[in-house]
Amino acid sequence: MGADFSKDLDLASQSQPSQDPTHTESQKNETRVKAVEIATEQELGETKAKAGEKTAEVKPNETKANVVANKIEAKASTNKAKATAEAKLPYNYEAIIRDADSPIDRSSTDKLDLLITWAEEKHFWQWSYQKDSSDVFMDVAELLNVCWLEVHGRLDATKLSPGTLYEVAFVIMLKDPAYGWETPVNFRLILPNGMKKEHKENLMTKPRGQWLEIPVAEFRTSPESTGEMEISMYEYEGGVWKKGLVVKGALIRPKN
Repeated sequence: MGADFSKDLDLASQSQPSQDPTHTESQKNETRVKAVEIATEQELGETKAKAGEKTAEVKPNETKANVVANKIEAKASTNKAKATAEAKLPYNYEAIIRDADSPIDRSSTDKLDLLITWAEEKHFWQWSYQKDSSDVFMDVAELLNVCWLEVHGRLDATKLSPGTLYEVAFVIMLKDPAYGWETPVNFRLILPNGMKKEHKENLMTKPRGQWLEIPVAEFRTSPESTGEMEISMYEYEGGVWKKGLVVKGALIRPKN
């Protein structure tokens, strides 16, 4: 982020001899530079900045000091903005981004970010592209017809920033015709130390045709948080066939 600085060179250009039109472009540029130097080094009294405008007193030393001060202020603002942005990122965000950029391998469901039961059966689940809220097409899993819903995600807790409060959620959509959601769905988080946080959500009451963040739990990391954490969404006790669920993924982010 920088500042735009300009000077009126009318007076300086008047003090210079007329230029030969056959001069090269580099010679013209050199003349302009010299004109600036002359204009800033002379002790100027009252000069007209533009025709019809009020005169202004120009003090070369003050002008140079202001330019330096503005540059320092702009650099400080840039560094502050950069530090603020980095403070919101996990301390090892580069490793997380590197993992996120790796291509999805559908040859085996255990290589996917989320493990979905029966995902390899095309008459139960299908993979498709859906537009998210930022108009970007995402690779998602769409439930066609199952009575056993089970989705798990795992993450190494050491990839998160210690001493930070995080929130966990599944990002899903319900598409009509959606049925079989009369029984509430279980959402669960298992921390590396074995602690469980879980609750149920009634998806029948959720709006259709839009991406929803279904909260799972909140947790705070600590330096002792090592090992994997597990995020789950499941329902298989009701025995009812289900349809119309689209799973975009799970998110873990610092809570503001």
